[in-house]
Amino acid sequence: MTAVSRNTAGRVAVPVATDRLVLRLFTPADVEDRYAYQCLPEVARYLYRPPLTREGCAESIAARAEGTGWRADGDTLLLAVCRADEPGVVGEVVLTLTSAHARQAEIGWVFDPRHAGRGYATEAAAALVALAFGQLGVHRVFARLDALNTASARVCERLGMRREAHLVENDLDGDRWGSEYVYAMLAREWRG
Repeated sequence: MTAVSRNTAGRVAVPVATDRLVLRLFTPADVEDRYAYQCLPEVARYLYRPPLTREGCAESIAARAEGTGWRADGDTLLLAVCRADEPGVVGEVVLTLTSAHARQAEIGWVFDPRHAGRGYATEAAAALVALAFGQLGVHRVFARLDALNTASARVCERLGMRREAHLVENDLDGDRWGSEYVYAMLAREWRG
């Protein structure tokens, strides 16, 4: 993986490269690629929100086009995941600073179902975990996911995260009560 640093404005400098992928900031040219999977009900199913509109995708990309600082609660790094050998966005990973004081960050990922089963989510999430613990100095990375989302649970387990909690019917998704798993890893566990 390439080195990641902060630029002079204090923002996280990207891209990050893995063997097969490049993680970079979204650009306005990525709206259609992102909308192609974010508009799907089967993608939004585990996100406790309706599918995104084209306008919602464009607004989200525009709001994060300059990247993020990494100082305050709520600072978010949203990265497009692209194959190194082909154009186009296959998914996204996100890291949110939930507690600057305690150095806690939440990780997440969303991928186009057309690219499922190739290990892209695990590879991209591993790169983001390395960025979090290595360059950003995070103490603990955690993921919250719908208990029915077995694919994301497998990604967490492949990353070496432990299941810390099973919250039963803790959120209402329309008219369905959803249960949630919380997975986490500490910096010292990642280094070990």
